[in-house]
Amino acid sequence: MEFSSKLLENAVYEMSQLPGIGKRTALRLVLHLLKQPKEQTSRLADALVGLKNKVKFCKSCHNISDTELCEICSNPRRDESIVCVVEDIRDVMAIENTSQFKGLYHVLGGKISPMEGVGPQDLTIKPLVDKAKEGKIKELVFALSSTMEGDTTNFYIYKQLEDLDIKTSTIARGIAVGDELEYADEVTLGRSILNRIPFENSLKA
Repeated sequence: MEFSSKLLENAVYEMSQLPGIGKRTALRLVLHLLKQPKEQTSRLADALVGLKNKVKFCKSCHNISDTELCEICSNPRRDESIVCVVEDIRDVMAIENTSQFKGLYHVLGGKISPMEGVGPQDLTIKPLVDKAKEGKIKELVFALSSTMEGDTTNFYIYKQLEDLDIKTSTIARGIAVGDELEYADEVTLGRSILNRIPFENSLKA
């Protein structure tokens, strides 16, 4: 792809580094931005810089937050005895949209995947286990996607907690095997949470 401007080429290259964005799509987006008023482009740039420089991760659940403790963890109306274990922020958003879960969350930051070089030490599993040992958690709800990596991660955490007096459950398989939570419709996901089953039962399936 030939460019008449080095500035244009640099912008297209950086845009194409985003997931799912190829060179042609990046060029279309950059040209669109170029046509917009300077103030609008500046607001976008400021938002991205502010996101990178100022965003925090909740010290309790590791969700993305503007403060040290996110709005969910600091909400006194949430049930801190039930914790839903998810892969990332998109899953928190998907479950919150159902309005069916009133507990807290724990964001792992990924799934165990030896093929991709991701091990338990690369995720926030240890903080979760440490939190469980404090005795406030009565139930852990595994809400990772029903893939081999998701099941492996669930089982690893389950084994870490088997000596503790904590109920472990998993969302009902209303979500198709291999599907990601963020793509499930709200009704299906909400029912899957409400109809969750003991994790031991999923091992026998």
